[in-house]
Amino acid sequence: MMGTSARLLRLLGLLQVPRDWTGPALAERLDVDVRTVRRDVDKLRTLGYPVHSTPGVTGGYRLGAGAALPPLLLDDDEAVAVAVGLRTAAGGSVSGIEETSVRALAKLEQVLPNRLRRRVAALGTATSTLAARGPTVDADVLSALAAACRDHEVLRFDYVAGDGTETRRAAEPEGLVHTGRRWYLVAWDTGRDDRRTFRVDRMRPKLPAGPRFVPRPEPEGGLAAFAQRGISSGAYPHRARIVFHAPAERIAEHVTPASGIVTDLGGDRCELAAGAWTLDSLAVWLCFFGVDFEVVEPVELVEHLDAVAARLGRAADHTRANGGG
Repeated sequence: MMGTSARLLRLLGLLQVPRDWTGPALAERLDVDVRTVRRDVDKLRTLGYPVHSTPGVTGGYRLGAGAALPPLLLDDDEAVAVAVGLRTAAGGSVSGIEETSVRALAKLEQVLPNRLRRRVAALGTATSTLAARGPTVDADVLSALAAACRDHEVLRFDYVAGDGTETRRAAEPEGLVHTGRRWYLVAWDTGRDDRRTFRVDRMRPKLPAGPRFVPRPEPEGGLAAFAQRGISSGAYPHRARIVFHAPAERIAEHVTPASGIVTDLGGDRCELAAGAWTLDSLAVWLCFFGVDFEVVEPVELVEHLDAVAARLGRAADHTRANGGG
């Protein structure tokens, strides 16, 4: 049987899992009786941990939020995951948390046992991070948007579109989507009576947020799927559907969440839904895949491919005529 100190730490670790624990369930995990569990819970409360209890057959114990952050008990994999996350955040796309992430990582590494410190150090020395390119998102803005999503509060904000046009919007925020490079807010635009996807780095929220609203049903496939559809094609003037004569896995290797959506059609065929600013860029991109394809839509792309093919043919003819090739 564990000693009292070890048992208290084990009990604290169990209570940090977000669920209600019955006395018998905790007693079984700790290999003690229910009376000992009650005494240990009282000791944790004396130490300042807000352990809430609900009486009755369906009651139980749960660790609540306190005035100060209590020590967290992490298993090996959780500690490594947190360290990797902090290291990533230190050079990521969210501004204002780089120094904080480094400080938190230093504190974590200081208390890690040697076996875990070596694992984390190996990841640090073996990994190089490219500097984030493009606009970053302010951590305070991201937190404010997340709070508005959680509390179902109407947001008012200035928004700068891709062409530089600035508008004032009011929307019911539903959730944040991160593609690994950009942050997006999915929200119901009350002025346009439609669900839209907004780039967070182009938003200037007017805080505090407005009145509460009743959440709407999620779009088909969820918020992430809706955002991907809007990011990959909805924002572009030219949208296309292409059928490739290749497995979906092969095509998906060259498609990011922001550049297109690949759907498996079976039989070594798949469909790509994508968008582009110009037909030229779309035509050249399709050639990069190196496999046969068919254009489902638009017709203008088919005509443009004919023009590009003729242009490439003339270039080859001129090169051969001049003794090249």
